[in-house]
Amino acid sequence: MDGVRLDKWLWAARFFKTRSLATDEIDKGRVQVNDQAAKPSREVRVGDRLLVRQGQIPRTVIVRGLSEVRGPAPVAQQLYEETAESIAAREEFARNRRFLADPSQALEHGRPTKRDRRQLADWQRWSASADDVSGKR
Repeated sequence: MDGVRLDKWLWAARFFKTRSLATDEIDKGRVQVNDQAAKPSREVRVGDRLLVRQGQIPRTVIVRGLSEVRGPAPVAQQLYEETAESIAAREEFARNRRFLADPSQALEHGRPTKRDRRQLADWQRWSASADDVSGKR
């Protein structure tokens, strides 16, 4: 086997759950082959360097094997080797994740309570009565 389609290889190496997800990510520009934009039909060869963005951290891997079929995870992990810089970046992000703001803490107000809804309804009744006072009906 000389080469394998990029979307098939990403699926077989278990980067994405389905080939269509792999194709979508490639089309969005989140996968590069040898520092160039790629298409799903591009052939991947042993020794190619892939940049795959999954989430916030890009992973840089070197292709070590080719496969068109999806197998067990240990076999899929033998298809590529992640670079030392990529591993260090992922570990650094994991360490710093604890210090990032929790999204739920960023919300000042959540869903309105029953009390909040009653206050809002009172306010709307009050503002509607202000229009009645001005003579508009």
